[in-house]
Amino acid sequence: MSCPGDVMQGETGVAEARAPPAPDRVVVINDLSAVRGGATGIALASIGALRSRGLFVTLVTGDEPSGPGSSDLADSVAAVGSPHILDGAPLAGMARGLFNAKAARVLADWIARHDTPATVYHLHGWSKILSPAVFGALRPVAARLVLHAHDFFLSCPNGGYFDFRRGEPCALRPLGASCLARHCDRRNYAHKLWRAARLGIRHAMLDASEAGRVLVVHEAMIPLFRRGGLGGARFGVLRNPVEPWCSRRVEAERNRLFLYVGRLDEDKGADLLARAARRAGVPLRMIGAGPLAARLAREHPEVELSGWRSRGEIARLCREARAVIVPTRSRETFGIAGLEAVMSGLPVAVSRNALMAEEIAEGGFGLVCDPGDIDAMSMLLTRLARDDRLVAGMSAAAYARARRLAPTPEQWTDSLLGIYAALLDAAGSPAAGACGIGAKAS
Repeated sequence: MSCPGDVMQGETGVAEARAPPAPDRVVVINDLSAVRGGATGIALASIGALRSRGLFVTLVTGDEPSGPGSSDLADSVAAVGSPHILDGAPLAGMARGLFNAKAARVLADWIARHDTPATVYHLHGWSKILSPAVFGALRPVAARLVLHAHDFFLSCPNGGYFDFRRGEPCALRPLGASCLARHCDRRNYAHKLWRAARLGIRHAMLDASEAGRVLVVHEAMIPLFRRGGLGGARFGVLRNPVEPWCSRRVEAERNRLFLYVGRLDEDKGADLLARAARRAGVPLRMIGAGPLAARLAREHPEVELSGWRSRGEIARLCREARAVIVPTRSRETFGIAGLEAVMSGLPVAVSRNALMAEEIAEGGFGLVCDPGDIDAMSMLLTRLARDDRLVAGMSAAAYARARRLAPTPEQWTDSLLGIYAALLDAAGSPAAGACGIGAKAS
């Protein structure tokens, strides 16, 4: 029986179509079951997208889902129920961060009871709860495993190929002698050594070359991963799906308020932006929460701290903005908020450390800033505040052409299904001869 998709030769000599292989289940694995950052947002959004295409999805989560809607996160949920490594007794958290035995046990048990030759495993976040232990549990099914690299923790101890002490990108080989001797961590050197030990355990649990695919969110990540010992990995590129906050162009040139959207933390440069905005004398609104919230409230009472807001609320608030600032200290692998902004017609001032910076500047959608130079960032904010023509031109260009920088959710889901199909095909799954989308099953 033939199905739409791949081409095969029939008895008549006429080409017949056959469907690409499709999983009969996708297992999404992530530290958290509630959105508190871009990576978890993508992981959870993928569940809904895959279920809408008729796939059965299981979520393996490091925490214990709770709250409204938690019972409908996926078709089935396996919860480890462990705390975040920063919660509770510090020594216990450090031990769990190196190897969470419960996480390994829960995932290995699930695989032993439910795995099929057409089950695909997709690992997103693991550094906050699940730990390197889950890589060992996934080794038996590595050929059908996607490692989603939202950051650089697969090969860099601090996850950013960035020296937080010097405030500059790092060019050292991860876990080499020079790397281990360098105090680059934003906390302390002991924490750097702990993170290096965690990465060493991760490498021991599963070599990246064993995984079916290492999926990066920007092509510029691949050379850095190769430098970090992942040279034998099978890389794929899938930029995150992005939808604009607003369907109508934000008339940014009419506004005066500058906007920041994201986690309030040092690696995101939230403190640097607050200092630069004060020096430039421009109004600043910050949407988000994080470790710096209390300090920002105390040291910068002039900054409007809005906390986390729903997407609908952000869509309303962004219409009052002149530009969105992305001042990240570390290497920003993607930066969804910045792309949501430009697609809405909001110019962005983006850190030179963001991998999207060059494309945004070349497209005329915004300007590149150096977050480590407060004077320069202040001057950039002043320029944006005074030059209506510049802001209007960037706003129009961004609204008209920024869509090309990232796929829509539908395009992203199509690509993800194609990656799964290639994975099953390479693994020799029986699903390679099946028709249609993977059927839901219990």
